[in-house]
Amino acid sequence: MALPGESQGLFEKENINVHYTGIGKVNAAMVAMDVIQKTKCKVIINLGTAGSSKFPTHDLVEVSTFVQRDMDISPLGFKVGETPFDPIPGAIELIPFFPELSQGVCGTGDSFETGTPKVPCELVDMEGYALAKVCRKMGVQLVSLKYITDGADHNAHNDWEANLVLGAKKLLEYYKKMVK
Repeated sequence: MALPGESQGLFEKENINVHYTGIGKVNAAMVAMDVIQKTKCKVIINLGTAGSSKFPTHDLVEVSTFVQRDMDISPLGFKVGETPFDPIPGAIELIPFFPELSQGVCGTGDSFETGTPKVPCELVDMEGYALAKVCRKMGVQLVSLKYITDGADHNAHNDWEANLVLGAKKLLEYYKKMVK
């Protein structure tokens, strides 16, 4: 998870070890690399919150693909979302884990999105693409569930905070299903 607010202490009360990345792609990449190197894990479970103009608030969505919504080198002839000269694609697909959940493309960026992203996506976050890229590079599977807290609009910051407790409960429920 990015921040302790996303777990609301519920995971800790269940003695579940949570690695918090902090906000943004750089912080997420550093923590993911550290966790993979220290634990030698084969799977990382990314749980968190996201905004969406497609999925309703309170939905739980499994990320099918991560894209970078703020990588823009288009003046040099590259597609928005594409990192030039990088062997890892601008869209990183994940292996589905929960067939009963809606699947969505998540656009990651180092900004709190309140409008229409430049790269087509159905939900937005600030860490996921970085986690997916590190996992891809290190040969680790990533499973990512996002609780939709807001409509990624002008009121997103208020809705995000108001919906954290409900999101933490739903994420904990699905985490328990994953580790059975």
